[in-house]
Amino acid sequence: MRSITAAAMGMIVFATASTNAQQTSSTTTPPQARYVSMGSSYAAGPGVPDAADTDVRCARSTNNYAHQFARKRGLTLVDVSCSGATTNDILAASENAAAQIDAVTADTKLVTVTIGGNDVGFVTLLGSASCRQLQGGKKVLGGKCPAPPEINEDTWRNLSISMKRIADEVRARAPEAKLVFVDYPLVLPQTGRCSATPMTSEEAGSVRAVAERLVAVTAAAARFNNAILVQASTLSIGHDACSLSPWINGFPLPGQRPFVPYHPNVAGMSAVAEALDKAVR
Repeated sequence: MRSITAAAMGMIVFATASTNAQQTSSTTTPPQARYVSMGSSYAAGPGVPDAADTDVRCARSTNNYAHQFARKRGLTLVDVSCSGATTNDILAASENAAAQIDAVTADTKLVTVTIGGNDVGFVTLLGSASCRQLQGGKKVLGGKCPAPPEINEDTWRNLSISMKRIADEVRARAPEAKLVFVDYPLVLPQTGRCSATPMTSEEAGSVRAVAERLVAVTAAAARFNNAILVQASTLSIGHDACSLSPWINGFPLPGQRPFVPYHPNVAGMSAVAEALDKAVR
């Protein structure tokens, strides 16, 4: 599995009350039940303040949405989310880590998944645009601006296939588990941009197009696999990086203290945890 410095943020060196349930259940998730959280950095929570130590390799926070929700419900959390993860990191082992799906055992009662952004280079796309806008492609803090990712229809097709494989594996390994897909929150406002999101209007349009399609793929995965969908994308309207109460970081401007760009902050994680609490009953 790739580390946080390798993929989740391509550019890290520079630096819903609305939920739709495709399935509901009258059976509640009991206290101390085994809960497995899988996914990428948007689940892991790099840079989110911690109540305890982080997982250094994956930059996993103990105040990400999974930890907050598990504490609220008294669940036994197994958090294998990892910054930089793709769907392949969930499904297959790598040189550095076991497959995330291996954490799902027969006694698992709940599984949440936030994945797909790294498959299509979402954060790299954001970071590349902002870095080039601010620095003109010059070296910044030891590295050049990352190139924008190249994605095509095969990329999206493969992502959809992998999302179905993840759902199939969860069902096979834990037949009694509730499966919840959590999509990605808004980064940019629905129109326009601001100093926290430096990029051209054309680049902003490309970012929105990728974000919208990522949301659609996640929704389809939930719908076609009889899973619950928590729409962070809808929940975060009005809380983008340009808002007065952002749930996600923008891009660090010169002179600002370093932070993890274009990733959820603790308020964003708390909002998703609250949405999970409403969706999973």
